[in-house]
Amino acid sequence: MNKSEIGILVVDDELIVRESLTKWFREDGYRVDAAELAATALRKLQAGKWDLMLVDIKMPGMDGMELLQRVKATNSDVVVIIITAFATVDTAVKALKQGAFDYITKPIDPDYLDHVVEKAIMQRRLTLENERLRNAVNELSSNGEIIGDSPEMMRVMELVRTVAPTDTTVMIRGESGTGKELVARAIHAASPRKYFSMVTVNCGAMTETLLESELFGHERGAFTGAQYRRKGKVELADGGTLFLDEVGNIDMKTQMDLLRVIETKEFTRVGGTDVVHSDFRVICATNKDLERAVKEGTFREDLYYRLNVFTIALPPLRGRRGDIAKLAHFFLEKYSKQMNKKIQGFSPDAMMALKAHDWPGNVRELENAIERAMVVAQGSLIEKEHLPLQNALSSPKEGQRLEDMEQRHIAQVLRENSWNVSRSAAILDIDRVTLYHKIERYGLKRST
Repeated sequence: MNKSEIGILVVDDELIVRESLTKWFREDGYRVDAAELAATALRKLQAGKWDLMLVDIKMPGMDGMELLQRVKATNSDVVVIIITAFATVDTAVKALKQGAFDYITKPIDPDYLDHVVEKAIMQRRLTLENERLRNAVNELSSNGEIIGDSPEMMRVMELVRTVAPTDTTVMIRGESGTGKELVARAIHAASPRKYFSMVTVNCGAMTETLLESELFGHERGAFTGAQYRRKGKVELADGGTLFLDEVGNIDMKTQMDLLRVIETKEFTRVGGTDVVHSDFRVICATNKDLERAVKEGTFREDLYYRLNVFTIALPPLRGRRGDIAKLAHFFLEKYSKQMNKKIQGFSPDAMMALKAHDWPGNVRELENAIERAMVVAQGSLIEKEHLPLQNALSSPKEGQRLEDMEQRHIAQVLRENSWNVSRSAAILDIDRVTLYHKIERYGLKRST
């Protein structure tokens, strides 16, 4: 943490003390502000981020001891150093018991004060680091497990176990709602980086300018509204994992910047000149055909190959129907606890309807359907009429969808060419990588 990122708030009713301390610490490079009264200090504390406070005891109105109590009650991680010209042993002991870091008497020795402040900042850094580690552990323990024991999901989990211990870049491919972020979290949780954060960037939800600032951060004044320096997601992922969701939606300029950052692990904040280093692992996810995007010139080929090192393809829910019942019961238990409703399971008709539905929204759609059913169900079971599956009546029948026709056509071309992938890809007018992805997506296998 640089000194310019550390905020010190001086609270003293003596103007000369406020001016002296403010000048000392600004010359040392800290971000400093001052308040004459405790009430003013509380307002400043509420309005901004402060790491350390220097608080006088004797002040009009609320004194320093009461201010200390209020600060510790609402901002326990702020370090408070008490300053006073009326030192007594009892007062010192009381201040330390109430959470003050140290106790300094006036007149103030600048060298001694610098020493105490440096010690306080070191404690602050250790506190924040411990908090980050605790949050990381809590995040790992609170992650939902990947549900499913179908052969398709067993293959996915085997790939997760294989790649997790490495630092290899992973691309997770699959339709929306298949659980790509959940797989990314499983990889992170099983990796050596698990005690640091996994930072997620939704690349499809922001404009070019916003995404650049989100990724790399910005300096104060970099653009209208940039009132403070802000760390980007790349910097926050230092030591951990950077998860780029919907990476296929990144614009060409940001693609070039991202490629350079992935290769060098260095960047500059928007509006800045200082080079920032960040050690992170990249996991990305997409539901787009990136091979086609590369051909069409909307996705950089060099970035594609940099990201597509190790691929995990998630099957759609209709491609692992054996997991539907298990997922349904998992969500039933989840929302039973949240809603405090004692619903024991599904009627046979309801479960049959769940298994027959095509689930174009995949696992996310299934979860939403179970949540809605839990709201309307009044008995001990979820019935078929509780499920929002009316659209299933008008859904295309199995074999009538465009992707079903594509699957049959690809399988036919492969059979006619004795499963020669290069020749089949040329006939289908796609590249070999795309054909391999489609073979894996549709679960096509060469008959013996």
